Amino acid sequence: YEPSAGNIKLDGYKLSDISPYWLRSNVLGFIEQQPVLFGTSILENIRYGKPDAGEEDVYAAARLSQSHDFVTALPDGYATHVGERGTQLSGGQRQRIAIARALLKNPRILILDEATSALDATSEAEVQKALDTVVQNRTTLVIAHRLSTIRNADLIVVLDQGRVVETGKHDELMGKRGLYFELVRQQERRDIQEQVQAVEDVVAIKEQQ
Repeated sequence: YEPSAGNIKLDGYKLSDISPYWLRSNVLGFIEQQPVLFGTSILENIRYGKPDAGEEDVYAAARLSQSHDFVTALPDGYATHVGERGTQLSGGQRQRIAIARALLKNPRILILDEATSALDATSEAEVQKALDTVVQNRTTLVIAHRLSTIRNADLIVVLDQGRVVETGKHDELMGKRGLYFELVRQQERRDIQEQVQAVEDVVAIKEQQ
């Protein structure tokens, strides 16, 4: 997409002057909310990030993405077919395979677009652990409503109605007690409500038994 105003630059070069194909092939990695998996093996789904990669490189990427243990526990291991769109895997497993694919490609710039927003608490914790590995030693742009994923960012940009209203690190923005502060507090209240509801559901199930 072209910017509606101003310029986007990478190392001083306008994005519009850079070949999109070269950019996607050599610079950018992308992990989205609903990762795209193909109806083939786990090995080939990871290798899609770098088609000429050897199996040992695939295994190394899987270990870093917290995928290796669950994959090797499957009857067919890395030869396991994931089904169309990865339907044979859980949401957290699909996301970790997508992370392994990005790691194999080893992009210099990584974009995470709501990478954990569709996951339950357990899966989110597993995926977040993998993401903490992925973001090291590279520029990472995180797009998120779930604010726990951005607390450690070097720079947080808060948007409201498409406009930048606040910038800074987590502690700085909390100190300002502005929109970011309110969003964090709202999310904390929702998290507490969800935890209480989960406990009540467990109690209700035990009472029924």
